[in-house]
Amino acid sequence: MADDLLEAFDKGVLTLTMNRPEARNAMSPDMMSKLEEAVPRAAADPAVRCLVLTGAGGAFCAGGDVKGFARAAEGGREGSGNSREGSKPVPTLEERAWGLRKAMDLSRMLFEMPKPTLAIIPGAAAGGGLSLALACDLRFALDTAKLTTAFSKIGGSGDYGGSYFLPMLVGHAKARELYFTADIISGREAHALGMVTRVASADVFEAESKAYAEYLASLPTAALGMMKKNLNTAMNGTLSDVFDMEALHMMRAFETEDHKRASVAFVKKEAPTFVGR
Repeated sequence: MADDLLEAFDKGVLTLTMNRPEARNAMSPDMMSKLEEAVPRAAADPAVRCLVLTGAGGAFCAGGDVKGFARAAEGGREGSGNSREGSKPVPTLEERAWGLRKAMDLSRMLFEMPKPTLAIIPGAAAGGGLSLALACDLRFALDTAKLTTAFSKIGGSGDYGGSYFLPMLVGHAKARELYFTADIISGREAHALGMVTRVASADVFEAESKAYAEYLASLPTAALGMMKKNLNTAMNGTLSDVFDMEALHMMRAFETEDHKRASVAFVKKEAPTFVGR
């Protein structure tokens, strides 16, 4: 059986590939548990200077396993927590909610880790899969990729933080429309909305998205991590909070090897080479 998550490391870029192409990389317990282990490991590894999340077989991630949802609905799993499935008690609503809440911390890790995260979207991104892409710092999409919140199509309300991230990218009114209607938009349309950062046509998509990831990995990683904290603080904090973070991080940045190298290179009118620390 093929692994539901593939890992590859090259030139400072760790690529995590969701690998269930027969199901458009829909989430599975094995895939999610491996992501939950790999993402914090990447965050703590100084050799990793950019994390890429992508999908195999021309899709990004179709979100939750809708066939599994259908089986659960037909089996009456939404009923009493005292019912039994085989010899095991069926989890209560509270237990299921806690399990999902715990799993959704993956989005927070993608959003907060102190290095750039990039979703490379070669095709369908839907539901929770789209939410994972939105949790990344940046998104590079195929111009014909299909993106949708999807939840309203199955009577769901949303998970993995999409309700938090999407309004910040497209505005509250447009986010409500995309959630309510679950309209399918192309990668090019998503780019026009500010939902994805870059797009490319199929003939250059693989090469350009790979080059972009390598470029991100070549930047001063420590400083980028501090920038993320500043920008994340600005999303919900006061101006004074941001000033505090900027002052502290600027002084820390001055102590990094990358700052010292870049300052010398600037004076010599040379291009700096960053080492990520």
